[in-house]
Amino acid sequence: MATAATIPSSATATATATAAALGEVEDEGLLASLFRDRFPEAPVARLNICAHLYTYFIRKLGPEVICFKTSIDGKLTRKSSHLRASDIKKSLHLDGWMRWLSLNFVKEAEEISSNRRMNSLTLNRHTEILEILEIPQLMDTCVRNSYYEEALELAAYVRRLERKYSSIPVIQGIVNEVRQSMQLMLSQLIQQLRTNIQLPACLRVIGYLRRMDIFTEAELRVKFLQARDAWLRSILTAIPNDDPYFHITKTIEACRVNLFDIITQYRAIFSDEDPLLPPAMGEHTVNESAIFHGWVLQKVSQFLQALETDLYRGIGGRLDSLLGQCMYFGLSFSRVGADFRGQLAPVFQRVAISTFQKAIQETVEKFQEEMNSYTLISAPAILGTSNMPAAVPAAQPGTLQPPMVLLDFPPLACFLNNILVAFNDLRLCCPVALAQDVTGALEDALAKVTKIILAFHRAEEAAFSSGEQELFVQFCTVFLEDLVPYLNRCLQVLFPPAQIAQTLGKRMKIL
Repeated sequence: MATAATIPSSATATATATAAALGEVEDEGLLASLFRDRFPEAPVARLNICAHLYTYFIRKLGPEVICFKTSIDGKLTRKSSHLRASDIKKSLHLDGWMRWLSLNFVKEAEEISSNRRMNSLTLNRHTEILEILEIPQLMDTCVRNSYYEEALELAAYVRRLERKYSSIPVIQGIVNEVRQSMQLMLSQLIQQLRTNIQLPACLRVIGYLRRMDIFTEAELRVKFLQARDAWLRSILTAIPNDDPYFHITKTIEACRVNLFDIITQYRAIFSDEDPLLPPAMGEHTVNESAIFHGWVLQKVSQFLQALETDLYRGIGGRLDSLLGQCMYFGLSFSRVGADFRGQLAPVFQRVAISTFQKAIQETVEKFQEEMNSYTLISAPAILGTSNMPAAVPAAQPGTLQPPMVLLDFPPLACFLNNILVAFNDLRLCCPVALAQDVTGALEDALAKVTKIILAFHRAEEAAFSSGEQELFVQFCTVFLEDLVPYLNRCLQVLFPPAQIAQTLGKRMKIL
């Protein structure tokens, strides 16, 4: 029998250490091959960490792992077949747990790597990201300092960001803040139109509003007219309203100057020409020129209403002066196609006839009061008509001399004086169209005076003496033969028959 070679114990220990080292090398190779696909750029240090972790778990579990590995390699003796089933199950469970731990570790490592790449990218793009985040603050600063050009550029840039990255919450927050600043900018621009703004500034403001793309063309016209109308109303409201004549004259001046400026600005900014292309099928069209003309008609109507109100309040004997100012106002508007002088005549006619009728009514009431206290007495001889010389020469052309015989009867004289005062007020503004109305009012007044005289006769007839009866007959004669013809001549002076015939297209004989 050959003698078996004896292996020294030191060699055995060296072999064991070498096997362990080889086992660690194999484990490192296994991990390197395992993680190569998942971390192509992973450094060697990361794989060493994984190898050490794997070795730690193997050493920690001890003999169970060694027994499982020796059973796989076939190096165990037959006694290994008598391993308990529980040990095999434990070894299988350990293998599954290790596989799950490896997968979980890989997943967490991927997340860490992804976060690191994002942090690196964020750090590299820090300046650009900071500029985007500061857009709302920069937008607010531009709007509050009236840098509207820069604000519009920022708004356009934000709109491009919204189209590209609308799903990002940070971008949505920036868009919302920029929209709030745009709303503030809109309010500031509209407020500028409510001030005494000149044409160049109006052009800039409307240009900004158009670039904001908030209103359509028709809505922009309406907004412009509303803002300018608010400014005009503020000026008219500030005019003192105590004196009607002062109020209406200042209103005329303010409307003539400011309305003309607004119309000039509107026509310089907006075009009322017909569109070059017809509207598309089914598209609703807006008559944009009608917006402006409707607004001008509204302003003229409001002015005429204010004029009529102040005229009814009473402006004294300055109706002719006021008519001249209104006519000049209407003439100035003829240059912009808004001549309204034809609408002034009815207003002044209504006021003139109303004032005349009121004066005639007061005259009749005063005559009634005087007749209630009147007593027929013999007048001095110097006031008589039969022996009175012609103290006054013949009336000059264009003038009328009242009958002096009316001095014998004070109620008739006062009545004529009040009528003449009403005629003089009417003469300041006496359109031919009022001839029939004035004549009718005067006829009604004379009819009432006649009834008052008849009532006086019925009340005093029983107590009349022969002298009083004769004086009453003279009273009626003077009223019929002197007062009434004189009033008729006054009407012919106010309304010349030749002028009426020319207006009506009739002959003088027919009238």
